[in-house]
Amino acid sequence: MNKIIAFFFLAFMHVAFSQSTKTVLFVGTYTADQPDSGIYIYEFDSSTGALTEISHGSNITNPSFLTISPNGNYLYACTDTKMPNAGSVSAFRFDSISGSLTFLNKQASGGENPVYLTTSKNNEFVINANYTAGSVSVFSTNADGSLNPFNQLIPFKGSSSNTRRQEKAHIHAAVFSPDFKYIFFPDLGSDKIRVFEFDPTEKQPLKAIEQLDALAIPGSGPRHFTFHPNNQYAYCIEELSGMVSAFKVENGKLDSIQRIFSYSKMQEDYNSADIHISPDGLFLYASNRWDHENTLSIFSIDQVNGTLKFVGHQSTLGESPRNFVIDPSGNFLIVANQFSNNLIVFKRDLKTGLLTKTQTEITVRNPSCLKMRKYGL
Repeated sequence: MNKIIAFFFLAFMHVAFSQSTKTVLFVGTYTADQPDSGIYIYEFDSSTGALTEISHGSNITNPSFLTISPNGNYLYACTDTKMPNAGSVSAFRFDSISGSLTFLNKQASGGENPVYLTTSKNNEFVINANYTAGSVSVFSTNADGSLNPFNQLIPFKGSSSNTRRQEKAHIHAAVFSPDFKYIFFPDLGSDKIRVFEFDPTEKQPLKAIEQLDALAIPGSGPRHFTFHPNNQYAYCIEELSGMVSAFKVENGKLDSIQRIFSYSKMQEDYNSADIHISPDGLFLYASNRWDHENTLSIFSIDQVNGTLKFVGHQSTLGESPRNFVIDPSGNFLIVANQFSNNLIVFKRDLKTGLLTKTQTEITVRNPSCLKMRKYGL
C-alpha cells in the first residue's frame, strides 16, 4: 500500500511540476558580426526579480531583435543584422520545460539590416522590417514553426529633412493593431507611420492603405510604436526629436492628440529607442540614449483622453538603453544597456510608476532586445 501511495504521490508531483508556471526572459544581442551564443534565456523570479540563466543559443550572428510566437513554442530572430550584405530571419523551437532552444531554419530577409519582427495572431505569418533597405518582408510559416522564403517584399521610397539620417526610407518597426486587421510601420527615414491592411487568407497578406498613413513632424524619425491595453490609443517614440507622440486610433486611422518631450534636457541631437506601457495601462515608459542621458522617462496616462503627463526620469545605470521590457505581472521592468553590456532589473511602484533598482544585474555582451513570456498557464 505504501508503494502505491508513493507512486501516486510522485506522479502527482511530476504533473504539478510540469504544469507549474514560470516566466522566461529571452535576450537578443549583437555578436560583433561573428557566430556566437547570441540568444540568452533566463528564468525570471516574479517575486524577487532574480534572473537565472537556463540556456543559450549557438552559432548565431547578430540576433538583434526577437519575437515569440503566440503559443510560446517558437522564437524568431532578426539575424545577420548590420552586416555588409542582406540579413536573415531565423526560426527556433523553444521547449519551456527543459529551456532548450533548437534552431529550425533561416531565410534571407530580403534586404539589409532586419531590425524588427512580429507574428500574426495564429502564427501563420512572420513580418520583418529591414531598416537599411527600407523594406518589409513577409514569411509564411510551416506546422513545425519553420519559415518559408519570403512571399511578399515591399520596398519603400522617401526621405525627410535630416539629410544625415533620413536620406531614404528606414522601416524601424512592424506592429499589429490589437484586432490584427492592420499593421503599422514607423518609417524613420520618411517621417511617416505607414498603415497596411492585413488579410491572413491571402498569400500576400499586406495591402497598403496610403490614405491612412500618418505624417510625422519633419526630422522627428518615428521608431517604435505601441498600443494602449484599451486599444483606443497608440504611442510612438521619435528617435531624432526626443519626443513621444500620442494618437487616438480608430479603424486604422491615427489622429494626433499630443507630442511630449522625453529627455531631461534640450540638446542638439537625440537618440530615443524603445517604448512600452504597463499591463494596467496606467504608465508609459520610453528609453533615451545619448552621451550624458541614459534614462527611462516615465509618464502617467490619462485614462479618459489618452494624454501623457510627465512623472520622472530614471537612470538606466548603464550606457545606451536600446530595449526594455515590463514583466507580465507589471511589478518589474528590465532594461538592456547595449554599450555597457548589462541588464538592470527595476521594481515598479504600481501606484506612482516610479522605479527602484533591485539587486539583480546581469552581464550580457551588447544586449539589444528583451522579450518575456509566462509559461504553464
